Amino acid sequence: MPTTEKGGSRALLRALRAVMARQGDGQARLDKVVNLVASNMVAEVCSIYLKRDDRTLELCATEGLNPESVHSARLRVGQGLVGRIAQSAEPFATDDAQNAPGFRYLPETGEEIYRSFVGVPVQRLGEIMGVLVVQNRTPRRYTEDEVEALEVVAMVIAEMTEAGAFLVSDGLAGAGRRSGPLMIEGSAVCDGVAEGVVHLHEPRLVVFDPIADDVETERRRLAEAMAAMREDIDRMIAAERLGPANEHRDIFEAYRMFARDKGWMRRLDEAVESGLAAEVAVERVQSVVRTRMERATDPYLRDRLHDLDDLANRLLRYLTSGDGVEELPEGAVLVARSIGPAELLDHAGRIRAVVLEEGSHGSHAAIVARAINIPMIIGAERITRDANPADTIVVDGEQGRVHLRPEPSVHTAFREKISLEKQNRAVYRQLARLPATTTDGATVKLRMNAGILADLPSLEVSGAEGVGLFRTELQFMIRGSLPGREIQAALYDRVLTAARGREVVFRTLDIGSDKILPYIKRADEPNPALGWRAMRVALDRPLLFRMQVQALIRAAKGRPLSLMFPMITEAWEYDAACDSVRAEIDRLADRGVPRPENLRLGLMLETPSLVFAPDRLFENADFVSVGGNDLMQFFFAADRENDRVRRRYDLLNETALRMLSEIVRRCSATGTPLSYCGEAAGRPLEALALAAIGFRELSMRPASIGPVKRALRAVDLSEAFGVIEHAFADGHSSARTALRAWRESVKTAG
Repeated sequence: MPTTEKGGSRALLRALRAVMARQGDGQARLDKVVNLVASNMVAEVCSIYLKRDDRTLELCATEGLNPESVHSARLRVGQGLVGRIAQSAEPFATDDAQNAPGFRYLPETGEEIYRSFVGVPVQRLGEIMGVLVVQNRTPRRYTEDEVEALEVVAMVIAEMTEAGAFLVSDGLAGAGRRSGPLMIEGSAVCDGVAEGVVHLHEPRLVVFDPIADDVETERRRLAEAMAAMREDIDRMIAAERLGPANEHRDIFEAYRMFARDKGWMRRLDEAVESGLAAEVAVERVQSVVRTRMERATDPYLRDRLHDLDDLANRLLRYLTSGDGVEELPEGAVLVARSIGPAELLDHAGRIRAVVLEEGSHGSHAAIVARAINIPMIIGAERITRDANPADTIVVDGEQGRVHLRPEPSVHTAFREKISLEKQNRAVYRQLARLPATTTDGATVKLRMNAGILADLPSLEVSGAEGVGLFRTELQFMIRGSLPGREIQAALYDRVLTAARGREVVFRTLDIGSDKILPYIKRADEPNPALGWRAMRVALDRPLLFRMQVQALIRAAKGRPLSLMFPMITEAWEYDAACDSVRAEIDRLADRGVPRPENLRLGLMLETPSLVFAPDRLFENADFVSVGGNDLMQFFFAADRENDRVRRRYDLLNETALRMLSEIVRRCSATGTPLSYCGEAAGRPLEALALAAIGFRELSMRPASIGPVKRALRAVDLSEAFGVIEHAFADGHSSARTALRAWRESVKTAG
C-alpha cells in the first residue's frame, strides 16, 4: 500500500500540496482532500470532522458517506468513536466498529454498513481541532504504518486549517475565539498588578507550505537550528544570570539535558523523513509528547512537560527567524500555554507580567518568577486562544484575575490602582527602618519568608527583621538528583552571610503531599496531604535528615543557628528531632567543626492536635511558629486552592481566632516565643487580628511587610480586639466585616 512506505507517505503529501494550490473555496479543498486520502488508503470512506466549538464536532467533508450529512451531522466531544478520539487525543482503530465501546450510529450518514474504522486526531500544539476518519465495509486490521500515515496527513490538515485553507461560507470550522472584553479567573503564583499589551509566547505560527520539497534540506535545517539552540542554552548557563546560587543552575542543567535528548531528536528526524517541513515536524512531535505527558499523574512529570514545550517553541523560533530571539513590544505581558525557566529568564526585565493556561505553584517557571519578582497567574483557561498580539491586558495578581481587552472603566480603575501602588511603595520604603509599633505601644516583629538565595536582598529593601522561614526543600525539588552535603552547606552558608547577622530560621526538609522529589519514589497514598510527609519522612529516613542537619551545622561555622521542624503532630517527634540535631553537633565537634554559638530549635504548629499537646512540649521548645496555611486547611477541612471550598477558609472566623488565641495563651504561660507564618500574616486585615489576639511576630512575603507595617502603626490593638469580641458577641461568625469597617473609619479619621 502506498502509505506504508516513507516514499509513499511523501507522495501523498505532495499530492495534498497540489490540491491546496488549486483554485477553489474551502469546501472544495476539503472535498478533494478526503477523495485523495480515500484513494491512497484504498478506503471506501474518508471523512473530516472539525470542531465547530469547544464541545461540538461537525462533519465537514466526506468521501463515501451520505453527502447530504455534510455540515448537518454533529457529535459532542466524547460521543461515539469520533468524539472519543477528540476527547482522548489518541488514534483508534477497529475491524468491528459497531461493537466497539462507545460506538454511536448517525443515521443521516449511512455509515452502518462500514465495519472497519480508523480515526486520528487533527491537532496542533496540543489543541484538538478535529478528527480524520477512514472506513471500509469488510473487516480490516489497519497497520501501525497506515495509522502513522494518517497522523501525518492530519497534521497537514491542522496546519492548513490554521492557515485558513478550509474557510467555508459561515466561517472557519474550528473552536472559535472569543472577542470583546473578557475577565478570566486564574491562580496567582507571584503577586502584583500590571498592565500592558499581549505578547503571545507561543505565536500562532502559520506554515503555509507544511510539506517538504527536499527531505535532506529539512533535515539539515533542523540540525542547524538544534545546534544553535543548544549553544544558546550553554551560554545562558555560563552567564549565571540569576546569580551564583546553585539551585538555579540545577534547573538549567536539567533543561540542557532535555535539549540533548536522543529520543526527541530521533522522533523529529522520523517526522521529517515522513515528508513534513521541519517546523511542522517539531509541532507534530510536540503534540504527541504533550498528549502522552498530559495523562501523567505525577506532578513532576507534568511540570517537565512545560520544559519540553519551551524547548520546542525555542526551536521553532530558530527555524523561522534563525536566531531564536523573541522580539517584545513595549509594555509586554507574556501570554502562553506554558513556559519553561529558560524562556522566562530570557525575558527578565523586559516583561511586566506572565499569564499561563497551565503550570503549578511548584514549577520551575514559578520558582524563577518569584526569584525575579514578576507577577504571574496560572490556570487562565483559553487565554492563548482568546488573546491577540497587542491586545490590552491587565493582570491582577492579588485576585488571580486577568482582564483581556478591558472596558475603559476597568482599565482606568486599574491604572489608578497601579499609580496608588507606586505611591505606596515610596511610603513603604520610608517605613522600612521604623518598627511596627501600634498607637497603643505594642511592637510586632515582622520577618520575611524565603526559599532561594535571590530572596535575601529583600531583607534590606523591605525592612524585615530577619527570615522567619527559609524553605530548604526548594533546593531539593529543582534538582534531578539528591544534593550532597557540600552543595547544601554552600547554599546555607551564603544565606547566613547574606542575612548579615539577622536571624534566619531554616525549616528542615518539608516534602511529601504536593512537594515531590523526582529521585525519591512517591508513596502511593490515597490522601498525600495526610500521609507520609515532612518530619514523618525525616524520622523514617534518618540518613536524609542527618545529612541536611550536618550541612546546616557546617554552614553555620560557629554562627547562631535556628532550625524549625515542620509538621510536628506529637511531642515525641519534636524530642526525637532535637536529639538527632544535638547528636550531630557532638559528632561534628569531635571532628573539629565549631558548635553553633547559639542553637534555637523550634517547631511548626500545623495541626489542630498540637494545640492540645502536653505542657512539656511548649516548655521544651525554643520557639513555636504557627504554620497558618496548613493549620487552617486542616482546621476547616478546606483546601485554599479549591475554588469550591476556599471561601470557607477564613482566619477571621470565630472558631479559628478562638483556637489561635488558645495557642497564644499556652505559649504565654510557658514563656515560649511565638510567631505566625503564612499567607494570612501578609494581609493587613488578618495581620491586625493576629496582633490583636496576642501574636507579636509575623512572617510573610517581603512585599507584604510594608502594607502590614503601615496598617499596624495606624491602630490601637486594644480597640481592634474590642471590635472582634463585639462582632462575636453580636452573633457574627466572622469578624471580617466589622474589622474592615473599623479600620476604614480609623483611616478616615487619621
